[in-house]
Amino acid sequence: MASDLDQQIIPGIFLTPSGQATVDPPLVSVLLDLALNLEEPTRLPVDVEHVLAAVVLAARAGELDPTTELTADDPALTESLVRHVKTVFSLYGGKVGKDD
Repeated sequence: MASDLDQQIIPGIFLTPSGQATVDPPLVSVLLDLALNLEEPTRLPVDVEHVLAAVVLAARAGELDPTTELTADDPALTESLVRHVKTVFSLYGGKVGKDD
């Protein structure tokens, strides 16, 4: 559950002041579908955390409006996220979560 201090990235995805991302449960399946859609164009083992990081990067780059609804069947969104997923792997070796 998001608090008043959390920054909305897009509907259902928030960042806490400490940088922790939170995702509303209905979006988890969308993130999973996007991960599957992004594996082929990136040629990388994309998971939900990679997609979440890519969404945050895209929003910070001004490519996603805070009112943008996340959907797995938007080719323009998928294309936009490809570059950001590659950035996550390039800069962080694909390690984005605490468990990585």
